[in-house]
Amino acid sequence: MEAPVPSLASTGYHQPVMIRESVDALCIRPSGTYVDVTFGGGGHSREILRRLGPEGRLYAFDQDLDAQVNIPDGEERLTFVQSNFRYLANWMRYYGEEGIDGLIADLGVSSHHFDDETRGFSFRFDAPLDMRMNGRGGMTAADVLHRYDEVQIERVLRLYGEVRNARRMAAAIVRRRAESPIARVGDLLQVLKPFVPAAHEKKELARIFQALRIEVNHELDALPEMLNAACKLLRPDGRLVVLTYHSLEDRIVKNFLRSGNSEGEIEKDFFGRFTAPLTAVGKALSPSAAEQAENPRSRSAKLRIGKKNATEANTANKTH
Repeated sequence: MEAPVPSLASTGYHQPVMIRESVDALCIRPSGTYVDVTFGGGGHSREILRRLGPEGRLYAFDQDLDAQVNIPDGEERLTFVQSNFRYLANWMRYYGEEGIDGLIADLGVSSHHFDDETRGFSFRFDAPLDMRMNGRGGMTAADVLHRYDEVQIERVLRLYGEVRNARRMAAAIVRRRAESPIARVGDLLQVLKPFVPAAHEKKELARIFQALRIEVNHELDALPEMLNAACKLLRPDGRLVVLTYHSLEDRIVKNFLRSGNSEGEIEKDFFGRFTAPLTAVGKALSPSAAEQAENPRSRSAKLRIGKKNATEANTANKTH
């Protein structure tokens, strides 16, 4: 009987979603090499380490300096990489790893980020409009709102947040910034108030803040890069395990498992045969009712699993 997985609820950083199901899906070999590209609170990494033997190896990625406080003390099997996961291939090459046995990605934003009153990820706190995961460079959400033209702002809101009133909101943002800066969460909420029905306020604001966060951190650009690198690194029968939290990223993962590319384009050879590097393992999984009740932020999660094909020849690879 396996030992219980320690709860991270008391750490205040992040409560991992579907931890048992996702780590089970890796089919861990005690001497294998694994990658957790979204270390965060370290919950998935600690469970992987619990199942690894002395010769096993785990690489854990996180671009946020705050995540380093969660690195287990004295754990020689773990190498922490402070970097965006889009650079997975470069770092594996740096460490001399030619292949891996499994990779897990929990694409959700850590509870730590939503609950940190200083980072600007949540509309609950009047913080500076930052939203950068790494906090060390690049544009902030405030920069996006001030540097982008009206068409670009509308594109961000519509594409990444599926916001219905994107055009009117973009116009209002441009009008407001001509009068005074939109530098804080409270400034943005004031602009958005006429366009957000009180009955759906939380849902609509969540979509808008999601859109800005995705743009600031280039999340939907980094994801295909990581998936491509992971696919090339995985050994035959190696596992790719991905937790998604909104339809945009889930579509990319679903397409990748189906076709080997984020667009979902089926590439056939001269004879009409379909070659794909991965096979989807089962259907997408959702958290149990009990987990959703305990952790409401898990409700939108989907778990998708892929297995590296030994020959990369598969004519019946389908996702559900």
